[in-house]
Amino acid sequence: MGEKQIFQPLTREDRITVVVYRAGIVLSTVMLSGLAYLLATAPTGPASDIGRSAELAGYALFFAIGLCVFFIHLYVRVFKKFLIGLYLFSLFCLGALFVIGRGSLADGLTQVAYGPLFLLPLSGCLGFVTAKEAFCFRLVEGYLLALLMPLYLLLAAGGLLPGRGAAIGLILIAGLLVLFTLRKVFQPLAYDIGDKSAYQ
Repeated sequence: MGEKQIFQPLTREDRITVVVYRAGIVLSTVMLSGLAYLLATAPTGPASDIGRSAELAGYALFFAIGLCVFFIHLYVRVFKKFLIGLYLFSLFCLGALFVIGRGSLADGLTQVAYGPLFLLPLSGCLGFVTAKEAFCFRLVEGYLLALLMPLYLLLAAGGLLPGRGAAIGLILIAGLLVLFTLRKVFQPLAYDIGDKSAYQ
């Protein structure tokens, strides 16, 4: 469990890493919320501008989750290695989407039915972060996000979220992520550091 007490004075590095980690959470929330908005307001016809905006938001989401992964404070080294490995695999999947879409992430997701499955590792990274915070600080929405994000991608890949269903599902996820972010980022910085002597 996370400790809501100060075990040692925070160093400059401690403060920077926590701020960058939380910035990754905030940016992830902004990008996912933006994608939900774009999906909900997308016209039925061609929408190249929306496609470009979604593309940029998608790349920014990968970057934001990378900040979370590389700057998260974990007590168990094997968990940190697993999380970094999962993120690196998500970058491989990003490359696969880029190839499938012939240079376009958005096209890679929509050209083949199984396109959303390539985002499972990335959702696993963000789900790991939200579940870790849920475990440490009783942010129950973090557990829900860890379950709903991969489920959403599986349903989308299976064609079970057509049209408005996909938009509603992503809006629900974005709403939970906003709640999670608001409850997390205003915690004292020391909460993320805990007892350094417990690091493996």
